[in-house]
Amino acid sequence: MTILNRIATLALGATAMYYFDPQMGRRRRAQLCDTLNALRNDTADCLLSEGKQAADHVRGWTASARSAMDLDEPPASDSQLAERIRAQLGRLVSHPGAITVDVVAGDVSLTGHILAAEHSALIPAVAAMAGVRRVDDRLEVHDSAGNTPELQGGTGP
Repeated sequence: MTILNRIATLALGATAMYYFDPQMGRRRRAQLCDTLNALRNDTADCLLSEGKQAADHVRGWTASARSAMDLDEPPASDSQLAERIRAQLGRLVSHPGAITVDVVAGDVSLTGHILAAEHSALIPAVAAMAGVRRVDDRLEVHDSAGNTPELQGGTGP
């Protein structure tokens, strides 16, 4: 028997004595069990979180690739396209409720009030959306909210 085998045997014996002690052994085994369960749960949570994040990244890359290759499906109807544009408005302007969206055969008409700082980003973003043929810009552009009720309050885009 080598010296390493003897050391391993001594360590195993000491561990057995520690965990099978008549007075404190039950408590020590319960603590070890709790620690191992917590470690297992933390590992599972971490792996689940990382897996979800990886899946989200793959979904994002896939959407980017589909968009770059013009594989996005155009909206089924004008009303669906109008809803997609309204959803995009909430990301682009601070007062999306001040803008009315009308769509007829892919031709988009935007009416209402908008701040000048937001106007330059809105029109190209709407024009770039799948299914949009043309954008008719009928928005009233304001340098500041001033006395325009539609532009009062709101949040930043």
